[in-house]
Amino acid sequence: MSSIDVGIISALCISAGLFLGLLLGRTLPEHHLSDHSKDTIKMATGMIATLTALVLGLLVGSAKNSFDTISTADITNGANIILLDRVLAQYGPEANPVRLELHQAVQSEVDAIWPKNPTGADESSALEKAGGLEPVEQKLNALVPTTDNQRNALQEARQLLGALVQERWQMVEESKAEVPTALYVVLLSWLTILFVSIGLFAPRNNTVLVALLLCIASFSTAIFLFDEMASPLDGMIKVSVTPMQKALDHLGQQ
Repeated sequence: MSSIDVGIISALCISAGLFLGLLLGRTLPEHHLSDHSKDTIKMATGMIATLTALVLGLLVGSAKNSFDTISTADITNGANIILLDRVLAQYGPEANPVRLELHQAVQSEVDAIWPKNPTGADESSALEKAGGLEPVEQKLNALVPTTDNQRNALQEARQLLGALVQERWQMVEESKAEVPTALYVVLLSWLTILFVSIGLFAPRNNTVLVALLLCIASFSTAIFLFDEMASPLDGMIKVSVTPMQKALDHLGQQ
């Protein structure tokens, strides 16, 4: 299910709660809507609202931290790719096949995560199935250094490549972390209950209705953002392609 679907379902569920509250406000006996009843309901819904706001804020913050972690890893990868290419250039012309393989691997990764013609497929799965850096590692291991400078360059290149491989798989695994469905169900239940109680005592006019619908849109947008940022390599909101594109632009310059 996409993040847009999650946001739409959230808006529909909360809106259903609001209109149920408006309907109950018209049909319930008068003593159910007395001042004492209002005070009790407002106290109960106030606690639910506080709990909902706290949980939703923590979830959005957690998703933002995950997004920032992968974004930082993406920037680090871009820098390490440029450094690896520079080290291979220092090794000499014998490393040109490795540099070419590195360029192809990076291009494949960019095409997998940031396709020019998106098909709606899971980009993180496409990244996992892509060729990766294994061919680069094979060609790198095939090099036979003959000087101290080449030995030092080869050792540094292996360290950089090892860091790239590790970061790549960490990005794949972290991007696949799924939010439990039960969490969405509980959060939507709280929001629906909250808007049922709001609808019970809300004045029946268009101004109030528009204000409440905008409030519902805000809540559903927050849930959408949380679901989007929880998958930093997929969907509409993903990590920037700029670091990897800059790395591609610098590859093979020496």
